[in-house]
Amino acid sequence: MNDNGIPASPEERTVVAEKIIERAARVGISTEDIIIDPLAMTIGADHKAGLVALETIKLVVREFGVNITMGASNISFGLPDRKYVNAAFIAMSIQAGLTCPITNPLVTEVNTAVLAADLSLGKDEFGMRWIKAYRKRQKS
Repeated sequence: MNDNGIPASPEERTVVAEKIIERAARVGISTEDIIIDPLAMTIGADHKAGLVALETIKLVVREFGVNITMGASNISFGLPDRKYVNAAFIAMSIQAGLTCPITNPLVTEVNTAVLAADLSLGKDEFGMRWIKAYRKRQKS
């Protein structure tokens, strides 16, 4: 966000990210140490909020290659069955470039969505984490 609040468009949010990254570079903070939050807002108040967050992630990662954090469950605030919305959104966010999610890993649906996203994106060699988690779920 900037002095005017939270920008509405992914492009405006990317401009804010650019300023943060430029200022960090001026004081010697390297790109790999920068983490940007695209600010997930609730889709209960704005039906485009998820799309704006996802597009912001893509733009910031493409333009600057920095790490991305986000309170992923913000997207579902005020909605019923939040865990399903959160699971779908976090998987899409990971594909868009989310690297440092803020979420509850104890929510089975969200945790499983993260594992499935990693598996689908080639981040889980031979599906070993997926299989291990599956076996753990079967035992419980």
